[in-house]
Amino acid sequence: MKEIDAQKPVNATIMSTVDQSGTFVLGDKRVKRLGYGAMQLAGPGVFGPPNDRDSALAVLHESIASGVNHIDTSDFYGPHVTNQLIREALHPYPADLVIVTKVGARRGADKSWIPALSRQELIDAVHDNLRNLDLDSLDVVNLRVGGLERPSNTSIAEYVAVLVELKRNGLIRHIGLSNISQTQLKEAQTLTEIVCVQNLYNIAQRDDDAFIEDLTRQDIPYVPFFPLGGFNPLQSAALDDVARSLDATAMQVALAWLLKRSPNILLIPGTSSLQHLRENLKAAALRLPADAVDTLDAIARKPEQETQKHI
Repeated sequence: MKEIDAQKPVNATIMSTVDQSGTFVLGDKRVKRLGYGAMQLAGPGVFGPPNDRDSALAVLHESIASGVNHIDTSDFYGPHVTNQLIREALHPYPADLVIVTKVGARRGADKSWIPALSRQELIDAVHDNLRNLDLDSLDVVNLRVGGLERPSNTSIAEYVAVLVELKRNGLIRHIGLSNISQTQLKEAQTLTEIVCVQNLYNIAQRDDDAFIEDLTRQDIPYVPFFPLGGFNPLQSAALDDVARSLDATAMQVALAWLLKRSPNILLIPGTSSLQHLRENLKAAALRLPADAVDTLDAIARKPEQETQKHI
């Protein structure tokens, strides 16, 4: 695709492009399937303030101006940084905007990611999100469990019960789950409605294929993270070849494949760059020919080599 002028203001064409991603119900609102993930707005390592605060605010402004109405964030990004930027840029929030946040972790002074799943830690995390987003109630709160990327498949009932109590008290409208298994979803559904699942999934990492089909039947959104994560060199080369053949970026192709994969998939690509934001949003209009889809579908079947992660 042609190089994008990062200084050129957003226009109706980009808004129309985002609309081409389609829509799906998240909680009690219908959102565009192509949203925005705020994690990369924080500083290096998702820690501390951004290198360019004005650029971070501009990305948030433009995402909304482009038609995005689903933002993914967490108060442990920074910590506090991304939520404070979202509040500064967008508050008072558009009526159709769904802000999804997550709890279940905290940050160490060494930038480490530390599980934070005790009752008090979950309560404190919800209040931190409310305060820094300047909200009385959170649209959707994802409970983040498991390892760094993969589910652990242990019981999560104790943690879900805390969020159910906060929901009953009006601090949360809807509950989602992140980094979970099908067994954990079923356990949580005995306690409350689950409105979304956020797991690792992309062209190369397809452990959740059956899970996605099950969620489709239940009309529950599936939100993949790391759209370019966990690719080995052969897989990356195949993706790059397809991208070149379509005059697109690898990220655009990865996002377009996910949109085609299932109607309940919602995307939250993140960036702190206006140019990359505009490139990512154009993925909604990218149509993959049959031979490209065949090549991309085969990526997950290529021999395993040394893994290279691209976030």
